[in-house]
Amino acid sequence: MTDNETSRSPLWHGTTILAVRTEDKVVILSDGQVSMGQTVMKGNARKVRRLGSDNAILAGFAGATADAFTLFERLEQKLERHPGQLQRAAVELAKDWRTEKYLQKLEALLIVADRDVTLVITGAGDVLEPEHNVVAVGSGGNYALAAARALYPYEKDAEALGRQAMEIAADICVYTNSNFTIETLDLKA
Repeated sequence: MTDNETSRSPLWHGTTILAVRTEDKVVILSDGQVSMGQTVMKGNARKVRRLGSDNAILAGFAGATADAFTLFERLEQKLERHPGQLQRAAVELAKDWRTEKYLQKLEALLIVADRDVTLVITGAGDVLEPEHNVVAVGSGGNYALAAARALYPYEKDAEALGRQAMEIAADICVYTNSNFTIETLDLKA
């Protein structure tokens, strides 16, 4: 690893974000731990929030906090231009993120969801819709994802499933704690 890669690696070792979509709801959960290297800086960070003028979009981030907030602001601007079209707004954000010099330096991953779709947006220009009804990012993301996929056939409540999967991730990943933030959208309303 180069010095630049080494200095960047702690960025991705500080969070777990999980999205679960069931027939009646979508939920995004995050842990609350912020780590700098091997030091826990904060245990109750809020990495999941609602976006959009009607708060109908859930968003969570892994990576640098200031970078994620910049991306959230940009996504909200795209949503103002394309109301009710999360997928289109996400694609427009990803295009900007990939082509604008200023945005190219931002280091974060976003999971966003509305009533219709769950997406992962990356700085490489990717807008990915997960194949399954669960998706996760961050240092504990693979643990949470594996747990959620294993639990999915047996737990019908998205929030309960998400909590169980996040607890498993928190037990395994030292960069993930059990202080969860949870945002939920009811799909039956």
